[in-house]
Amino acid sequence: MTVSPFDHPLLSGLLGDEEAARHFSVEADIEAMLGFERALAEAEAECGIIPCDAGAAILKALATFRPDTAKLRAGVGRDGVVVPELVRQVRVAVGEPHGEFVHFGATSQDIIDTSLVLRLRQVIDHIGLLLGENVVRLTGLELEFGERQFMAMTRMQPAIPITVTNRTASWRAPLERHQQRLAEISGGLLALQFGGAAGTLEKLGDKAAAVRAALAAKLGLADAPQWHSQRDALAEFASWLSLVTGSLGKFGQDVALMALTGSDIKLSGGGGSSAMPHKQNPVKAEALVALARFNAVQLSGMHQALVHEQERSGAAWMLEWLILPQMVVATAAALRLAAELTAQIESVGH
Repeated sequence: MTVSPFDHPLLSGLLGDEEAARHFSVEADIEAMLGFERALAEAEAECGIIPCDAGAAILKALATFRPDTAKLRAGVGRDGVVVPELVRQVRVAVGEPHGEFVHFGATSQDIIDTSLVLRLRQVIDHIGLLLGENVVRLTGLELEFGERQFMAMTRMQPAIPITVTNRTASWRAPLERHQQRLAEISGGLLALQFGGAAGTLEKLGDKAAAVRAALAAKLGLADAPQWHSQRDALAEFASWLSLVTGSLGKFGQDVALMALTGSDIKLSGGGGSSAMPHKQNPVKAEALVALARFNAVQLSGMHQALVHEQERSGAAWMLEWLILPQMVVATAAALRLAAELTAQIESVGH
């Protein structure tokens, strides 16, 4: 049983994307959080913040560490975040006298936000490939049918004849611009979060910048000042997700309208009806419209989550947890569906 259509046992067959969703699993999250702790111990030992013996002991313990997830769940209910209980378990695994150096100078938000960014890096790779596939498929459609014609429709009324390329360019060109936008925003998005209790890294003294740079390098992330209460990069990424699904929704809407009579476009493999066996419903096109509208609605929530009070907000932070993963999976699903829909176009134009 699930409350989300994106991992629903049945609905996910249409609306889900397993590759995107797996990066938001508890296993992926814990793996990324432990990766942060591993890299932190290495960086702090190299910079002389913690003893080298302590760093080695932490790395040795983490190599075989497996958390008690039932206790982690109870910890979240108690603390609001998973990190206090996770760190407690790691410290027990490391043992005395080195356990106290686990998570030294960091705070819960550092590990949770960095875990998110590490997983978003893999998600972006996946989404980028799907986006490129759609551009290639639409380009192929233009090469095959581009010189054919049909009637343009303005304000839902017949206008003048246009070529297929005139229509398909409005599907392809925005996706190419989204590729450029993704390259531009990724640098600011894929940045280390490391600020300590209130963003000052006070426990690291004059070595704070060196530790942060070393930690970022080990994780393959940009070295940036803490952004605990500065969520514009995540909001910008959410905006990008909504732009992508919006463009794909326009494609889906166009295909669904063109399929009304079947004279402008011919599709294979439409959805069946339980009551009308003769029907071939444009299911994928409809789903693209629904996913576009879903992300557009969720985007307002991500903009609400920009409002962090003082140095850290619990409420705004939690709102991101509720919204962003679903927006990511919705976008990946839309890209998958759009590529499949393009492949189902047997003929377009006359």
